[in-house]
Amino acid sequence: MSDSSEQKKLLLHVCCAVCASYPVLQLQEMGYEVILYFYNPNIYPIEEYQRRLNELKKLAERYNIRLIIEETGYDYWLNLVKGLENEPEKGNRCRVCFKERLSKAAVKATEENCEYFTTTLTVSPHKNSKQIFEAAKEVCNNIQNPPEFLEIDFKKKDGYKKTSNFADKYGFYRQKHCGCEFSIRK
Repeated sequence: MSDSSEQKKLLLHVCCAVCASYPVLQLQEMGYEVILYFYNPNIYPIEEYQRRLNELKKLAERYNIRLIIEETGYDYWLNLVKGLENEPEKGNRCRVCFKERLSKAAVKATEENCEYFTTTLTVSPHKNSKQIFEAAKEVCNNIQNPPEFLEIDFKKKDGYKKTSNFADKYGFYRQKHCGCEFSIRK
């Protein structure tokens, strides 16, 4: 791996420790200096949010990587998706949610002087990577001088399996739903 002064800075939006585990290693192998960014106002209930954040802190410590935590109340997110509560998984509610989180990630990447940003959301087999990439493209078109979004589908090449193996190996908590209360009802 190259000297850190030669590495390209990348902000990685993360939803949980499990989903971040393999992507972090893959990005480091690609020569990126990774900064973790936890912004997930959709996660419900607060105990689930806190548990995911605590696990992510353990991962950041294990990898010796900086973690930025952006907190916004759940009520804020509920207002964003008002009227979309009955949308199916991968529907319009998810589009709004992806766009919100990626928008904040792009702004934070700019603030942190990162040349690139991406997200671990694509590691899940329950998420449509194309939908995530479209949201990122829209975000980048709506801000001035955005960092470059890396379209990486982390579930490819057994990425999801690798994240699951990592979670098992290190005893990381694995959640049973994407995060929002509407995915629990499914």
